[in-house]
Amino acid sequence: MRMKTGLLAALALAAGVPASAQEIVIRELPSAVAAFEEKSIDDLQAMMARGERSSAQITELYIERIRMLDQSGPTLRSVIAVSPNALEQARASDARRKAGKLRGPLDGVPVLIKDNIDTKELPTTAGSLALAENRTGRDAPMVALLRAQGAVILGKTNLSEWANIRSNNSMSGWSAVGGLVKNPYALDRTACGSSSGSGAAVAASLAAVAVGTETDGSVVCPAAMNGLVGLKPTLGLVSRTYVVPISHSQDTPGPMARTVKDAAILFSAMVGSDPQDAATKSADKYRKDYAAGLSADALRGMRLGYWKPEMDRELAARFDKALDQLRAAGAILVEVKMPELKGLGEAEGEVLYTELKDDLAAYLATTPAAVKVRTLADVIAFNEAHKDAEMPFFGQESFVRAEKTRGVKDPEYLGARARSARLAGPEGIDAMLRAANAQILVTPTYGTPWLSDPAHGDQYTGPSASQLPAISGYPHLTVPMGLVEGGLPAGLSFIGTAYADELLLKAGYGWEQATQARVPPRYLPSAPAELGPRKP
Repeated sequence: MRMKTGLLAALALAAGVPASAQEIVIRELPSAVAAFEEKSIDDLQAMMARGERSSAQITELYIERIRMLDQSGPTLRSVIAVSPNALEQARASDARRKAGKLRGPLDGVPVLIKDNIDTKELPTTAGSLALAENRTGRDAPMVALLRAQGAVILGKTNLSEWANIRSNNSMSGWSAVGGLVKNPYALDRTACGSSSGSGAAVAASLAAVAVGTETDGSVVCPAAMNGLVGLKPTLGLVSRTYVVPISHSQDTPGPMARTVKDAAILFSAMVGSDPQDAATKSADKYRKDYAAGLSADALRGMRLGYWKPEMDRELAARFDKALDQLRAAGAILVEVKMPELKGLGEAEGEVLYTELKDDLAAYLATTPAAVKVRTLADVIAFNEAHKDAEMPFFGQESFVRAEKTRGVKDPEYLGARARSARLAGPEGIDAMLRAANAQILVTPTYGTPWLSDPAHGDQYTGPSASQLPAISGYPHLTVPMGLVEGGLPAGLSFIGTAYADELLLKAGYGWEQATQARVPPRYLPSAPAELGPRKP
């Protein structure tokens, strides 16, 4: 729906934001560009089927939205680069449509890809100037799957540099290549990370869908904080080859979208075995149309376990309402307690730092000669040599810690990996599911977006549901839960055991259809600041 400046100003006043500030933040879009706000994959396919818009026209209009909302206007900085051959890809799809040879529901649909995933048209930078010349000329196998099914690779999205592993004091959403991603709901708030650009771009309708990656929270956090659906799949369903790595034990790409159906369509196109990624050996067995089985009454009779983490009163009230809505949709709810799981965080850290050193070197060895860094030590040295550009806000102490690790054959690492996997999976998620005799666990995904703060880094104080599914490799779906705290988004998590991805999507769709909780962003310049803890 097209929103005129006067209506935006009225909405801003209702939220307690000066209209003059709102009018500065966003300008009225031309009607053809505005018409693509909130369009789903089905909407785009219907336009093309009726002949109202070609894929080339749709692609041109998304590129114009990127120019007007991302590069100017609110200046979201969510897209690092647009593919130089995006229109050529779209015209090829139009030719297939004319010939009656469409390849599936993504044919002709523009898709954005996080800039730590190789695409043949553009460099893969992971947000770092050290990889500015990383023009591999190749597609990651996951991207090749999307392309083979007709998707238009529209461009690359910004991210927390190096997927947020460089420093524990980082500012999520910032990279030396792309700058700071802004949250479309409140421009001074975080878009979270590390898939910040994918989250902000889809929230702002710069594409219908985007691909993010997660090691621990990097899909579900930006999805939740940008009012989106995000799926962190079961590890091993989606290839990680030619994705700038952190951890082979936890890394996975995942779909991000405004609706569960769109996430399911994109996910269906991403699943597949890759001989270069041993973890995906069985993935072809799980290739299917994950959107086909979605049903509005999926929650009826479904048994859900839930737990209430420590959170502020607004989020707690919204979660209580969500529980009532789940019951009204027919779900059977059982409260469970989070196990103590002592030492989990320390074990996860040991795994991530150790694997980063080895896995990054393996990726860098495959990059072109123009890339001068070949090891983590080289990257550390590059950052020191380019401090002004690379480290104006935070350092690289996590890189330094990772460089000191002793490799994946180190007994300390092997023990940490075994311990973390056991605690997160069998003694964590699986134990809670058994205690509740439940199919799925539900809980708030995260808190709400905090103020972006270059002086102090992320000031996160809310709950987080990402750790157990990230470490165990189990699937984790977040779906919008609505707005809290002055109009900021929050997400509801659906978590299951290994290969429960389809079940989570069905439950999330049932929730989405019952509540219609997602509210589009308004590009407000600010939102009321959280001034301290407010317990329930």
